Amino acid sequence: MDQSRISEILEKISSVKIGVYGDFCLDSYWIMDERGSEVSIETGLQAQAVARHYYTPGGAANVVANLAALKPAAIRVIGTVGNDMQGRELTSQLQGLGADTTALFIQKENFNTYSYLKRLVDGQEEPRIDFGVYNERNEESDDLILNALEQALQECDALIFNQQVTGSINNETFIQQANALFAKYSHKIVMLDSRHFNDRFENTFLKANDREIASLNGKLVSPDENVPISDVKNYGKQVFDKYKKPVFVTCGERGIIAFDETGAHEIQGLQLKNKLDTVGAGDTAISAITLSLAAGFSPLQAASFGNFAAAVTVQKLYTTGTASAQEILEISTEPDFVYNADLADNERNASFFTESEFEICESGVLEKLGHIRYAVFDHDGTISSLRQGWEEIMEPVMMQSILGEHFETVDTNTFNRVLAQVKEFIHKTTGIQTIYQMDGLVNLVRESGFVPEHQILDKFQYKALYNAGLMEMVNKRMEKLAAGELGQEDYTMKGAVAFLYELKERGVTMYLASGTDEADVKHEAEMLGYAHLFDGGIYGALKDYTKFSKKMIIEKIIKDNNLRGNELAVFGDGPDEIREGRRAGGVAVGITSNEVQRFGHNPAKRPRLVKAGAHLLIHDFSQYKKLVNLLFQENVKFADA
Repeated sequence: MDQSRISEILEKISSVKIGVYGDFCLDSYWIMDERGSEVSIETGLQAQAVARHYYTPGGAANVVANLAALKPAAIRVIGTVGNDMQGRELTSQLQGLGADTTALFIQKENFNTYSYLKRLVDGQEEPRIDFGVYNERNEESDDLILNALEQALQECDALIFNQQVTGSINNETFIQQANALFAKYSHKIVMLDSRHFNDRFENTFLKANDREIASLNGKLVSPDENVPISDVKNYGKQVFDKYKKPVFVTCGERGIIAFDETGAHEIQGLQLKNKLDTVGAGDTAISAITLSLAAGFSPLQAASFGNFAAAVTVQKLYTTGTASAQEILEISTEPDFVYNADLADNERNASFFTESEFEICESGVLEKLGHIRYAVFDHDGTISSLRQGWEEIMEPVMMQSILGEHFETVDTNTFNRVLAQVKEFIHKTTGIQTIYQMDGLVNLVRESGFVPEHQILDKFQYKALYNAGLMEMVNKRMEKLAAGELGQEDYTMKGAVAFLYELKERGVTMYLASGTDEADVKHEAEMLGYAHLFDGGIYGALKDYTKFSKKMIIEKIIKDNNLRGNELAVFGDGPDEIREGRRAGGVAVGITSNEVQRFGHNPAKRPRLVKAGAHLLIHDFSQYKKLVNLLFQENVKFADA
């Protein structure tokens, strides 16, 4: 979906009137800080100090917040709150969002406003404290709500019916009478999102996640289990065939699948490098999708818009965030999609060309082959192993930077939590310029809160710290190389240089593009004896880091040489170059190299390369003759298995 269509959706949303029924909740956040704690004189118990606290809309109220962020013409809320301070705060916040709360009814007895207290200690959420667990909504409240529902169906363009809290619908007659209304106004858009009653309502559109759609088909799935996309497509089709109303299934990072009378439409998820918090992403998706439908757009277009909106909110930490029009426009500019997520997560499903170690990630890859005239190579981990172990240097630099003076004293759980976060960040950012990784480090240091603001370095200072350790290791290896104690074969991937010569013989113009500083990558390629093969040029990070990226190199090659995408091949062991090669329409070849032994397969690299969009995966270049035959379609004697 291009930005002109997104702008059109945003413009037309401004005329939409929408109603929201649901479980309106208040999320309470208390940021704890033990440094201010003291022992109570009265009880002798250790008190717990709250450094700051804030309150945000939750449940159906978060749906309202997401709707408000997209600025429709009117929002009407329909539901129940208690006669308590949480209810008053929630009502005030909803009114502050511009919502009409006339139909937000107060039930004075047997009803506490749904509220969830979340205490955060060192950035980690403690066990939640829940209010409203024992609510019983009475028939009088039900009648008021049903009347308000009918009025909304008459006056609004769409209605979101959102049920999340266990036991929030406790009268069977409410379901029956709601269904009667939905049948009476079956021409209206009613978007159902119910945690417990998806199978009880009719004449509604449906938003569900992959596990919920499986459950509707009688399949039991554990909460942490991903349902394969192929199964989701089957389950979604069956639900659509039964109810004849559009179905939208959210699948986390794998995107959204929309079902209508024309079939299933798969919208790929987005690759996001930042730390993620998926709480509330479903609320964002249902809001954006329903507004798009009410504005007159197709289920496919609505799902695409909802996918971008949800990708915005999952990057907002410790709050149920929303997505504004500007944020959606920004994230939809040249997005990085997640490819073949199911295949990435399950290597048992891998298929290979026979008599080879070449994994097929895209079934139609053969149609792209046979036309390569230009090739871009990543350096470290793809051809060279001189910098093998850079992760082991970056990791402690990041850990010490994030924890600061607490590095030696922080408790084991906190240390391991930060370590896992660092490993994930390095994993996601492999292949991009070091300066951008250090920019991310600055954010991690600030978010973690261990280092006072005035002690936080900038990205250039952190890069200097990292480079000092890295170059000490690299220079020792270069000295051995210069002294003849070790040779080219000791610092290059198996068969890589021979493969470069094969491409040279076929007239392929080659480029070397690395996230390493340009002067260093040129020097290392010369020392290893293959710099002359890269007649297209050797490129690396510059002082003005905005003047170089692998994306820029690939775009320049295509523009300067008027290439069709399949005339370009991109080789690399990191997701950055694979993403850009795929985006440009080229042949993306991922290298799952084991850099320690310089041949063989490193399974840790495989998932990120598949998700980045690799067409093929190879372990190394040891089968370079077969690889040449395949890429150039010369004497191909093996078919895919």
